[in-house]
Amino acid sequence: MHGKSKRKTETRTRLLQAGGEIFAQYGFRGATVRRIARRAQANVAAVNYYFAGKEGLYLAVLEHTFATAKRKYPPDQGLDENAGAEERLRAFIASLIMRILDTGRPAWHGRLMIREIADPSPVLDRMVEDAIRPMYDRLVGIVGELMAPGADAQTVRLGAMSVLGQCLYYHHAGPVISRLHREELDAAGIRAVSDHITAFSLLALRGGWDGGKRG
Repeated sequence: MHGKSKRKTETRTRLLQAGGEIFAQYGFRGATVRRIARRAQANVAAVNYYFAGKEGLYLAVLEHTFATAKRKYPPDQGLDENAGAEERLRAFIASLIMRILDTGRPAWHGRLMIREIADPSPVLDRMVEDAIRPMYDRLVGIVGELMAPGADAQTVRLGAMSVLGQCLYYHHAGPVISRLHREELDAAGIRAVSDHITAFSLLALRGGWDGGKRG
């Protein structure tokens, strides 16, 4: 029984890995269960058995990718629960930048998320509610603490979006950035980007940015 259980686990893991690679290459709509099963060296029926079909496998791949990155780079970076908002913002940005630019993860992780954002699949709503919204709400809470007292909800939301936009730019525009500067970001470069985004954001948020209302 132990051997059978181990084989099931191995098959499921191979399907997740193969699914990630194929979905990243062809997108959710272009990927086929047959191609994934062949890459995983598994029976086509195994996708239904373990994941109840292609959509279930795709959701499992996205959840696995997100959870793996979050475990490696937790958004609180191990801070004490009583840490101040500035420290928590610094940790959040560092964690996000490292997840975005981590060259140690399989290359398909990044491509998979780019495809999902550019061409949303039927599982995006589920991913937003289960994985992305909790992270976003954390950032909104931090930004709200940093902004001037009385900042309205829209101003806080836009402030959080601006922080995210700075981070995500390095992911989405990576090929352009590498050509502009003729270099790839190494570990020191990634830290420098994280520190810059944090300092730049704090300057605006701590400086009492009001969403442009005074202009």
